[in-house]
Amino acid sequence: MAENSINSGGPPALAYLVSQYPAVSHTFILREIQQLRRIGIAIRTASVKSPAASPHGFTQTELDEVAATFYVQARGPLRILLDHATCLGRRPLAYLSGLLLTFRLAGLDLKATLYHVIYFSEAVTVGEWMRRNKLRHLHVHFANAASTAALLLTKTHGLPYSMTVHGPDEFYDTEFYHLREKVEGAAFICCISRFCRSQLMKTGSPDNWEKMEVCPLGVDPEVFQPRPIAAGNDLHILCIGRLTPAKGQAVLLAAVAKLIERGRRVHCDLVGDGPDRNALERQAARMRIGGNVTFHGAVNQDRIGDLLACAGVFALPSFAEGVPVSLMEAMAMEIPCISTTVAGIPELIESGKEGILVSPSDPDLLAAAIETLIDDPELRLRLARAGRRKIIENYNLGINTERLAAIFERRRAVQARPAAAGRAAR
Repeated sequence: MAENSINSGGPPALAYLVSQYPAVSHTFILREIQQLRRIGIAIRTASVKSPAASPHGFTQTELDEVAATFYVQARGPLRILLDHATCLGRRPLAYLSGLLLTFRLAGLDLKATLYHVIYFSEAVTVGEWMRRNKLRHLHVHFANAASTAALLLTKTHGLPYSMTVHGPDEFYDTEFYHLREKVEGAAFICCISRFCRSQLMKTGSPDNWEKMEVCPLGVDPEVFQPRPIAAGNDLHILCIGRLTPAKGQAVLLAAVAKLIERGRRVHCDLVGDGPDRNALERQAARMRIGGNVTFHGAVNQDRIGDLLACAGVFALPSFAEGVPVSLMEAMAMEIPCISTTVAGIPELIESGKEGILVSPSDPDLLAAAIETLIDDPELRLRLARAGRRKIIENYNLGINTERLAAIFERRRAVQARPAAAGRAAR
């Protein structure tokens, strides 16, 4: 895909690198980028993989992003080889330094070496794209493969990078994700919660703590506004998330089965797709609740609002999380929420005030929490209204993106001062 030219004038554009962009499971990145652009931050996007549409196709907004994004894998082998030759010719020592770091990170594992050589290749291609387009800073979301490429890019091209860290996977296996090296190599780090920052602080020297800024994600409360709940006899329990073990949908199905046994009229809507779908469908059939469960699969963002409008309760019984945007969306729409006491979720929901939190893995506790909301409409209303207030005050996309923009501007200004001093000395 063609590369767009940089608009003349104004500060240099900021590069965003994402493993796959746009992707239906990471719409919050698209929203963040669009909001940053609205407030005057120039953003150029790069994606390692081709974009991923939902089964319903791309929205127009996503199509616009696809047209403007640089896709590494789409560049093709010959042009990627040319990128390597160019980098090696211009910066031979830096290129070799990046290659040495690649093998050091991989260790003696052959499979890991293969993957890290791929990350190195991606780093060189992204670095050359940044050089051609006069991009001076790279930002990545997640401490995953894209951030490994960013770490290597600092060696090959001498360009700084920052990252937004979500967790929790990288907190469980810091060596596999090279979390210590990424924290040390980053110019600064945006943590989506205080819990996230604590886990990064745990990984290394206090010398790096100053790099870590808490900057929560957010949703637009003007887009996610309360709607009248659709009429119906059954209470609809909505859960949005990838169908993976970490999201705990199996616990939710077990809770639904218990509620039906007690004569409660409930229906569970599971939105999302993933490797657990077949197992969850078999579980629903085995528990004889198939008629009370709908698997919607992955859906576009423009359908999420309609599904939320039908929900009487939003449940996310996760075993591991960052701070789920899906919970923020439900809270903004004044849907009472039930989730678990893991990771950063208690920062979003104070149990009994903005929602109900239960211990993870326990279908009895989850079923009891749902029954509490069924039997106490005044509590449902109070939690729902408090949840929306929490979003407006603390997880508002516009306000939090302004905070992120201020971090970018302040941190990049600090980076620019040594470079300017060096030019003046010469």
